[in-house]
Formats: sequence, C-alpha cells, structure tokens
Amino acid sequence: MTKRLLTKKEQELLKRNPNVTTVSEKAITYTDEFKRHFIAQNEQGKLPRDIFEEAGLDPDCIGLERIRSSGKRWRASYREAGVEGLQDTRKTNSGRPSERELTLEQKIERLEAKNQLLRAENELLKKLDLLERQMLKKK
Repeated sequence: MTKRLLTKKEQELLKRNPNVTTVSEKAITYTDEFKRHFIAQNEQGKLPRDIFEEAGLDPDCIGLERIRSSGKRWRASYREAGVEGLQDTRKTNSGRPSERELTLEQKIERLEAKNQLLRAENELLKKLDLLERQMLKKK
C-alpha cells in the first residue's frame, strides 16, 4: 500500500463517486460492480489508469501506485476465483466457517444469492463475447 495519505478534501471527492463504497485516509474500497467493469475493460486491453479516469476517479488524487496495486490484486482474485473473487466479503465472512446447521430459509437465501451471482457472471460473459465478435467484425 502507498504511504501517501488522502486529505479530507480528497476523501470527500472520492466518497461522491458511485464506484466507491468507503474511503479513509489510508484506503479506498470500490464497488463490486466497478471491479467487474475494471476486469472486463482491462481484458480488452485498456490501461488501468484509463479505466479509472473514465469512471470519474482522478489518478492524481488516488495515486498511480494504488491504481496499479488494485488492478493487480483484482486480476489475481479474478484468475483464482472468477467473479466471486472480486466480491468484498469482509462483512459476510467472520474468518472461520460456521459450524451450526443452517435453517431451510438460510439455505434457500444462500442458493438464491449464488444463483443471482451466476446470472450476473453469465451476463458479463455474454457482453464480453458480443464485444469480441464486434471487434472481429470490424477487422
């Protein structure tokens, strides 16, 4: 992580961006949607700095090192676990597996959430496929 701290003014500016969930003087937490968008754009050859700029995130404010390290971390998570690897699980995971038996409602809720995630992943893959076909058609 970079040693450069964010000023209060920079934090306020970043908090207003819809791609950011939380900001402190040391860290920025981005939305899962932005991370998926970043991966899709990066796989098409866009540079991380350009992706951040297009999303309304000022690279001079954030810092190039933060952008590089975020992109590197997200690409590694995506390679390892797919779209699920891009999700912020800090609020849902306590760090150790649950040993209690889940109720039927809880099991259904988890399956519905997983189903929704898989649908979103399929939509993203469809969009990528369409974009690839359009690019090939242009050549």
